[in-house]
Amino acid sequence: MRNTILTLVAWGLATALSYSDELDPLPNILIIYADDLGYGDLGRYNPKSKIPTPHLDALARSGLRFTDGHSSSGICTPSRYALLTGRHHWRKFYGIVNAFGLSAFSSERLTLPEMLKEQGYATAAIGKWHLGWDWEAIRKPHAEKVGEGRRAAWPPEAFDWGRRIPDGPLAHGFDHYFGDTVINFPPYCWIEDDRVVDAPDTLMDTSLWKPIKEGNWECRPGPMASSWDPYENIPETTRRGVAYIREQASTNKPFFLYFAFPSPHAPIIPNDAFDGSSEAGPYGDFVNETDDACGQLLAALEESGQADNTLVVFSADNGPEHYAYTRAEKYGHWSSEPLRGLKRDIYEGGHRVPFIVRWPGITKPDMVSKALVSQIDIFATIAAAIGFELPDDQAEDSHNLLPLLKGDVASIRSSHIHNTFEDRYAIRDGAWLLLNVDTGYETRRDAVAEWESSRGYAPDDDQPIELYNLDTDLEQRSNVAGEHPEVVSSLLKKLDKIRTQGYSAPRLSNRN
Repeated sequence: MRNTILTLVAWGLATALSYSDELDPLPNILIIYADDLGYGDLGRYNPKSKIPTPHLDALARSGLRFTDGHSSSGICTPSRYALLTGRHHWRKFYGIVNAFGLSAFSSERLTLPEMLKEQGYATAAIGKWHLGWDWEAIRKPHAEKVGEGRRAAWPPEAFDWGRRIPDGPLAHGFDHYFGDTVINFPPYCWIEDDRVVDAPDTLMDTSLWKPIKEGNWECRPGPMASSWDPYENIPETTRRGVAYIREQASTNKPFFLYFAFPSPHAPIIPNDAFDGSSEAGPYGDFVNETDDACGQLLAALEESGQADNTLVVFSADNGPEHYAYTRAEKYGHWSSEPLRGLKRDIYEGGHRVPFIVRWPGITKPDMVSKALVSQIDIFATIAAAIGFELPDDQAEDSHNLLPLLKGDVASIRSSHIHNTFEDRYAIRDGAWLLLNVDTGYETRRDAVAEWESSRGYAPDDDQPIELYNLDTDLEQRSNVAGEHPEVVSSLLKKLDKIRTQGYSAPRLSNRN
């Protein structure tokens, strides 16, 4: 727990009485977070989608759908960190937490569940974590890896599985956790709170599992429980999520549930009941299964009588994986439609994601907003709603979207910075989007050329900087950097300013 806990308790007590009467009682909060889901996968975002997503489409019709919503990064861990801290990941790190990696959170960093817990919330995380634990605390002193090179791995006997695992979700504001931390990373087993459920007793062996439906397993070697079945991930976490929601109806506390899917991230493993449920292959079936699980969570809210006082946010950590290129060719479904780019890329398809908010009494049904918004803004928005005054050294990049959700204003934020790898940035300012590099692609450039040819893109113009006007060129076809040197200069200066000053939240603009 953070070093400033006593100070924050005081802030919580001082501000607990100040929240608006219209939000009394405090709202429950359900954040549903998909993994590697494309902007064009949901029917409500893409009329040409070949994947049925009836539950998420219904959620969009009942609330506010943002068409210009973004994650902080084009990969997993950084986007999750930014969401739960209200801070751009690149202020601290760039890459993912690897297998058995340490926590991405520092002890003094205020997290969203910590803030809510201070205000009396019950807090739970279910599903994918991918933000690290202190695995070294349970690793035996003289343990050694087996195997060589990239296949080197800790064997199951390297850990004392009967001990609690420190510095995971429970150390950063969550009362409860259930999940497998990362579906394609060891250890392959369920973790409940801070202990494994069934201790790993063998090394990962994909031959023990049902065949994969599409692509590769992409599983890192390491310890596994013999009983582990990756196909049970969505069904079991959904059961747990439904049970948690129903249990909260009998308590006198508001709840925060952060439900993070492992899907449709690889391995692409839809359960048999969903085979053929889409026209986009197994990936489409996997998205459909994810949508079905979302429907179960939302139904639990309704059936338990809590839906009218629950803020629901649905989004994803980044764009779709490179399998989207093959899927577009084979099935005619482009997961990033109508955008350019995929996961890891700093083109729009890498970080512009579905972003839906339903908040009865605040948002109106079937609203669509073209405002630029970020998942980072969820933090300050919730803080404002519950009357929590954020200290200056926390949530430094989070904008309060509450006036936007209410329909009082058309926009809140004018700029945003996207990043996946060090020193490679895209900065948004109004309609302009500047890339400080010569291309926004990061991987699979062999597949890029064929895709661009099929979509009628012109050959690259070899300019060292890329600039696009998204109002007229959402597909990022025409690099106009050479035509607007003054815009390029202005945006490069703004990028440097936001990066070096350490914040971008409006409430901090006058602190110097």
